[in-house]
Amino acid sequence: MTITDIEQVITQAIDNINDELRDISLKIHDRPELPNHEFEAHALLTDYLEKKGFAVSRTVAGLKTAFLAEYANSSEGRRVGFCSEYDALPGIGHGCGHNLISITGLACAVAMKALLEQNLIQGKVVLFGTPAEEETEGKVVMVNKGEFQKRVDYALMLHPYPYDVNYCNMLALDIAIIEFFGKASHAGMKPWDGINALDAMMESWNRIAMLRQQTLTSNRIHGIILDGGKSPNVIPDYVSGKFVARALKYDQLVELKEKLENCFQAAADATGCKVKITWDKNGEVKDVFMNDTLTDTYIRYMEQENVKFLPREDEEKILTGSTDFGNVTAVLPATHPHFGIGVDVPIHSIDFKNAARTETAHNHAICASRCLAKTAAKVFVTDELYEQMVTDFKKGKQ
Repeated sequence: MTITDIEQVITQAIDNINDELRDISLKIHDRPELPNHEFEAHALLTDYLEKKGFAVSRTVAGLKTAFLAEYANSSEGRRVGFCSEYDALPGIGHGCGHNLISITGLACAVAMKALLEQNLIQGKVVLFGTPAEEETEGKVVMVNKGEFQKRVDYALMLHPYPYDVNYCNMLALDIAIIEFFGKASHAGMKPWDGINALDAMMESWNRIAMLRQQTLTSNRIHGIILDGGKSPNVIPDYVSGKFVARALKYDQLVELKEKLENCFQAAADATGCKVKITWDKNGEVKDVFMNDTLTDTYIRYMEQENVKFLPREDEEKILTGSTDFGNVTAVLPATHPHFGIGVDVPIHSIDFKNAARTETAHNHAICASRCLAKTAAKVFVTDELYEQMVTDFKKGKQ
């Protein structure tokens, strides 16, 4: 057995199911489902995986639309995991291309299973079906419950993007619900008897605007008002909002959250209101730590497909969004490359949604899947690469 033999098996395995993957992608794209309500996509993917011979668990870590698909030819050996995502955005649909992420996970899992079936490798492959990425929930819960750590030694996944990029920054994130409590009064007759909860929210907004000047340029703070009162002639006694804090690194996020809490508390004190700050119950989303060995191996395979990348130092200047896969990279060696889909339009847009349905996007997804599966397999069978991957991870933890 040579690495060339392994690569040929991977290519053939993915080519054999190409039409099936295209069909699944279109079905998921055309029936978008919101986070934690991806019931049709969940059924479609799990039914397919069972037919392909995987042992499937249809509920994981208390998440009804999460799943595990596992195949092993030995209780020993190495264990590799991939991720599929399949939730959509409200009002947009698959503007983040999760229909493509779903099939890249399928492709890689089926390819690794082919190697295991032919006894070219010994060990296990796991496909993690991870819901609610757009609410940064699924993988956070699964990591908190130990689902990744106890099942695999390293993990890989792909994400569509306007262009191919690997070492861009995916930020640490947390989400808070902010509630101000005041006292209602007639706004025309006796406004002085009221305590205006909306004033507290607006004062928070102003303080956050001033805070931005004094924080790192890589920090991000954004929010919306959920409830701003019920009538303009009543002093609002209750107002709520939802805020997102992001930072380049987790420790910077912790510091930013403290400053934000000070803004909300100061606004409450200034207006005579009470404030309740509720951060996400599942905990923060970590920044993504790209494993050098996994990522650089993937890059070399993509370059063989004539895909061009910016120099790493230029990629590292790019700030993107956030992903709950960051929490996976905090506990396992992992990589999360972005593959281009042939259009220069932003993600989370109608244009990107439309592009994610095209044959061009599908072909790019399949090409990236072949390269990611080959990456996983090469590290699986090459002791030196595997050990270097583990070393990279340990260095990142320091």
